[in-house]
Amino acid sequence: MSMPLPADTIDQAAPGKRQAAGTQTLLRGLAAIECVATGTTDVKGIAARLDTPRSTVHRMLNSLVAEGYLHHVPYKGYLLGPKLIQLGMKALEQRPLVALARPHIEELARRTGDTVHLGVADGGEVFYLDKIPGTRGLEMRSRVGLRMPLASTGIGKAMMLGLPPSRWRELHAAVMATADGASDRPAPAPWPKYEKAMTASLRRDWVLDLEENEIGVRCVGAPVRDISNQVVAAISVASAVPYMPDERMTELGPVVRATADAISKELGWKQDERATRHP
Repeated sequence: MSMPLPADTIDQAAPGKRQAAGTQTLLRGLAAIECVATGTTDVKGIAARLDTPRSTVHRMLNSLVAEGYLHHVPYKGYLLGPKLIQLGMKALEQRPLVALARPHIEELARRTGDTVHLGVADGGEVFYLDKIPGTRGLEMRSRVGLRMPLASTGIGKAMMLGLPPSRWRELHAAVMATADGASDRPAPAPWPKYEKAMTASLRRDWVLDLEENEIGVRCVGAPVRDISNQVVAAISVASAVPYMPDERMTELGPVVRATADAISKELGWKQDERATRHP
C-alpha cells in the first residue's frame, strides 16, 4: 500500500505541474497561429498538424479569436487577427535596422519615384522587412514579410555579394531546380552568364534584376554592411520595364549604392573599408 505524499511535497509539485501545463498550452497556441499563417485554416487541418483532439483545438482557437490573435470567417476558416498585425508592426519598428534605414529609403523613393525595398537574408531566401511604394501607381508582388529566392531577386543578389563566390552556384542551382513550375517568373540566366554578371556586380558593388523575379519589373540593388564589414541586408529600387531602360539602371546603380552606404554608416560601417570589403 503506497503512502500518501506529505502536504508540503504536494504543494511543491503542483506549481511545477501547473507551469508545465501552462507552457504546453502556450506552445500549442503559438503552433496553431503558425498553422494559420502557413495556410492551414480549418479546425480539422490544424488538429491534424498539432496531433491534438478537435475539441481541444476548437476551444483554443475560440480563445485566440476572443483575444484578437485570430479572426474567424464562417465557412472559410481562420485568418491572422488584428492583434498580430499590430504586434508585427511593433516588431518591425523595434528592429534597429528598419528604424535606421527608413529615412534613407523614404528619401530614395521620393528621389526616384520608384518602389524601394529593404530585406535581409534568411537561408537561401530574401525576407522583405520594409517597402516604400513609388509614385507611379505600379503594383508588384513584393510586400513586407514576403520571402523570395536570393538568386533571382535584385535585393537577394545584392546580399549574395557578401558571400564567397563559391556559394553563388549553389543558390543559382536551387532557383533553377524550381523554375520550371514558376510560369510567372522566368528562369535565371544560364550559370556562365549569371556568374559573369555577378562578378561584374561584385566589382561595382550593385546588381541588376532584369525581370528575373517578376515579369515586367526591373530593379537595381545594393548591399548594406554593419560595423564588422559583413553584409547584413540590402536595398533595391524597382519599377516597370518602361521606366527602367538600361541607361537609367546604369545611372541608378551608384545612387542605390550611395543610399546603402549611408545605411551602412548608421550601423557602424566605415567608408574606407570599401576596398577590402569584398569576399
